[in-house]
Amino acid sequence: MRSQSDGGRVAAMGIRLVATVTAASLLALTTAGVASADTSADRKVIQQAMDQLTSGGGALGVQVRVTDGRQRFTARSGKAELDSDRPVPLDGRFRVGSITKTFVSTVTLQLAGEGKVDLDAPVVRYLPGLIDNRITVRQVLQHTSGLYNYTNALPLNPDEFEKIRYKHWSPQELLAISTSKPLDFEPGTKWSYSNTNYIVAGLLIEKLTGKPYEKAVEQRILKPLRLNDTEVPGDNPNIKGPHAHGYWTANGKPSDITRINPSVAWAAGEMISTTRDLDTFIVALTSGKLLKPAQQQELAKTTAVSPDYGLGLSVQTLPCGTKVVGHGGGIPGYSSDLITTPDNKKRLELSATSAPVSGDPGQAYGKLLDAVFC
Repeated sequence: MRSQSDGGRVAAMGIRLVATVTAASLLALTTAGVASADTSADRKVIQQAMDQLTSGGGALGVQVRVTDGRQRFTARSGKAELDSDRPVPLDGRFRVGSITKTFVSTVTLQLAGEGKVDLDAPVVRYLPGLIDNRITVRQVLQHTSGLYNYTNALPLNPDEFEKIRYKHWSPQELLAISTSKPLDFEPGTKWSYSNTNYIVAGLLIEKLTGKPYEKAVEQRILKPLRLNDTEVPGDNPNIKGPHAHGYWTANGKPSDITRINPSVAWAAGEMISTTRDLDTFIVALTSGKLLKPAQQQELAKTTAVSPDYGLGLSVQTLPCGTKVVGHGGGIPGYSSDLITTPDNKKRLELSATSAPVSGDPGQAYGKLLDAVFC
């Protein structure tokens, strides 16, 4: 989820409910000066970048999974808890934030392939009266709807969010926050990241399938791909299994923000996963195993209005010329990224847990991207 610029999202390192487009959105932070002549991922440089993130970049712990051709490895830096020397688990589970959107978009595209929804039809054809009758399904998935981003109106600073961290939010409540405001722009005329779009997408899936959106995600993606460490938690504030903890400073002292009610993010960012499961998912998605050919073409299709974002998938070209697709995520305590080249030969999955003291991750993050993809 996001309530500020992409660059600000990285600087925050998950300190607030921030929406992310993808790690590749932060291209401005990638400096040409760290490019290497060797095209293979340099494990030493990757470790150095991770250590920079945990020594002054605002992260308490970082875990990554890197694939570079036949080379595959996991790495970590920092620690799992503030008052412990326990290392970050290499197979740890974490809140993936807005990477949830890619799962939701995939289900919507599957439904389009089954003839159950027309991407260019207005949402109100399926959900009468829900939103402005000009907004199409495609515009919702591509963030060109103009719907006000509901997270901009939530009390997301640490002092205030601590008071509501366990509150249950219904999707209708979240949508109402947005629809009480005017559209940010005429539908289809601009691009602006709005978490509200994927609240609408979740409700649309429920209408079309007759079941909770999380059941559709489970039945259509998680079970077929055997993503056993990925879940849609609903109101459950816990992260099951091994995991690192995220922190921030609230009311003048460090606070463990690992446990929250993620319904505040719902279909825009509530899921939990691992780097292994995310890797399996992105390979299946980008290689055409989850969508029919027509919908596969729609997935990464950009427009003049939305040049860097398809339907639940960011599409970017790094300064070194490498094209990447993926998504990123941020939710209190956690920042995550899921990035691959279109041919799947180079991939990166990352989870960073926030430290109570903020930092500037820009240079380290740029070094990490460069080492993996450039």
